[in-house]
This record gives sequence, C-alpha cells and structure tokens, in this order.
Amino acid sequence: MSCGQTKTVVIGTVGAGYAAYLHGNGYEKVNGVSVRLKTVCDLNLPLAEKVKERYGYEQAVGDYRLLLEDPEIEVIDIVLPPFLHTSIAIEAMEAGKHVICEKPLTGYFGRPGQENIGVTVPKSEMLSQCLAEMDRLKEVVEKTGKKFMYAENFVYATPVQKAAEIIRAKKTKLLFMKGEESLKGSSSPVAGKWNKTGGGTLMRTGTHPMGGMLWLKQQEAAARNEEITVQSVSCDVGCATRCLTGDEHRHIAAQPEDVEDYGVISVTFSDGTKALCIASDTVLGGTKNYIEIYGNNTALNCNITPTDLLNTYFLDEDGLEDVEISEMLPAKLGWNKAFVNDEIIRGYMGELQDFMEAVAYDRAPASGFSLAYETTKVIYAAYQSAEEGRRIDF
Repeated sequence: MSCGQTKTVVIGTVGAGYAAYLHGNGYEKVNGVSVRLKTVCDLNLPLAEKVKERYGYEQAVGDYRLLLEDPEIEVIDIVLPPFLHTSIAIEAMEAGKHVICEKPLTGYFGRPGQENIGVTVPKSEMLSQCLAEMDRLKEVVEKTGKKFMYAENFVYATPVQKAAEIIRAKKTKLLFMKGEESLKGSSSPVAGKWNKTGGGTLMRTGTHPMGGMLWLKQQEAAARNEEITVQSVSCDVGCATRCLTGDEHRHIAAQPEDVEDYGVISVTFSDGTKALCIASDTVLGGTKNYIEIYGNNTALNCNITPTDLLNTYFLDEDGLEDVEISEMLPAKLGWNKAFVNDEIIRGYMGELQDFMEAVAYDRAPASGFSLAYETTKVIYAAYQSAEEGRRIDF
C-alpha cells in the first residue's frame, strides 16, 4: 500500500439479506482505502432500502442490471442465494466489473420446481454439472482479467491468518488437518431442501472449514515451492435427527427433507497428507468452528468460535434482549462463552479489507477463484463418494 495515497473503490451490492449486513459491517471497518457504497439492489426493494439506510448506500434499486450499466461501479458484491452466483458473476465480469462472491461458489439445484433432487438425481451428475458451470465461469475470469474475490471468511479468521504466517515462516509440511463447523441446524426455512441450498450441512457449513484447510495447503505449497493437489475424497453422510420424536426434536432446528444433517469428508492430497472436514446440524451449545493443524514442526489449534475471551454468567436475561452473546444459543442463562469482536475473529472484516486493497492496488486477493472452484469440487465429489460407497479419485 502506498503511503499517503487513498484510492476510492465504488461498490454495487446485489442482495439485501443476512450476508449484506456481514459485508456492510466489513466495509465500515476498511482502512487505507476509501470505500464508496453506491448502490444496493434487491427484488424486495424494502429490504434494499433497509441496507441502504443502515450502511449509507447512495441508492437502492430493484434491478441488478442498473449496477452493471453504471460506469462508476467497479465491484459487484454478490450476496445472493448460491444458485444465482455464477450467472450474475459472469454478467458482471463481462460488463467489466470485479466480483466479490459469497460462499459457496455454486451447487446443483435441479430444474425450477423440481423436488427431492437430493434423493432422485445421481451425485455424479451433480458433480459433472457443477464442474461444467464452474469451467464456464473460469473461462470468463481468464478472458476478462477481472478479479474474482471469494468471500470465505475462514481464510481471514485471525487464528487461521496467524497459523498461515507460521506455516510460511517455518515451511511446515501439513501432515493432518481437522476442521469443523457444527451447530443445531439452520434458521432458514429452506435449509432442508436440496433445490434451495445445493446440499445439506456439508454445503451450508462444511464449505467453511474445507475452504480454510484447502487454503492452508495452498500456503504450504507456495512456501515450499511445491505443487499440491487433492488426490481423492471419501465421505459419509446421514440424517441423524430423523430418529427423534417431535418432543425430542424441540431443541434441534435441523429439518432435513432430501439433504444430510451430518457429514464427514476425508481428503487425501497428492503428497499423501490428509484432512478431515466435519459438518453437523446436531450440535447444541452454540456454533463450533475450528481448524486443528498438525505438521512436521508445529501443532496449531485455531479456535474460531467459541473462544475464551469473555465468559458470561447470568441468572436472568433482564436488559439483555438486544445484547448478542453467542450464535445459535437459545438462552443466555448460566455460563456462556460470549462472542467478542466476532466480525474480526471470524474474518468478515479481514476479507473486505483484503478485497478493497486488491482492487485499489491491483493485486490478487488471498481468497480467489481457485479456492472457490476447488472447495465446490471437493464437496460434490464427497457427495458422490457417500452415495456410491467408494473413494473418488481425481
């Protein structure tokens, strides 16, 4: 970054749901680069107006094409459902815009109105179609030369960033990694439908630890001047909550229809090393996020949430109605591990800082297209592995 020089980056955001607020919080904390939030778009214009008022966008509109036609807007920030990611990204890049894309990059969603595709469509067909779709986007990325910035916050989580610094400094060979994101299910009413989410807990939450571990292998490979690829995946999935009675189910939010609520992926890399990714909608007590790293010269445990920065104890919840303590906790009574500076520790601030610097100073983002592509490929190959009961080799 050049001292004394401030570059302004002009943003157009497509989508006004939950992720628009995560990104808005990140934009607010960017330093060294001036961020101009020009336009936010959503088909539900009142939602866009709320985001506009909260973060100071200059205008809210209902048609995303207005953003593509605006010569001032440099970056299209895509915070839409995954089935729209690749099509909007292609249009944006062909219109000369850089792209920020939320996770996951894409998935298989079937034909409009098609139900139960998670049990009727072969996972090998899903993988094939995902790869074809991503290959089309890859051609556009390469042809246009515009930046594709993949909003995988695990990459920018402060423990993971520090671990990467250590791995690069010590040129560590990562022998085994274990990553997990588990919780009690999703608050989304469509989380149990494959045609809305592109999969179950592996797709919704497993993308985070998987993306983080794949990125750490990229850091290792660069530091050691090696080429490391994914050689094979094996996977097991299930619907553990289906055995519960209605009353027994009351604390678990998972309602899987044609998706899994539990998944474990074992990855073998081309250097023979391993990674294990765990995702589950069966875990009470708040969201559980971590990556454990075991190398030839170091062991690193990245505790993303919960942390021990602040432990709280309450006998009642008086006055705490608007105070967030932790994600996915139904009550605040007793002892809890409170989230402190969550937007920093979990990487939301870091990813937007990196993306704005990448555009302002014309450099590659830490989390880019190759990571987005590889993460989706691994997860859909894992689904095929689970369905066919065999290891999938690349």
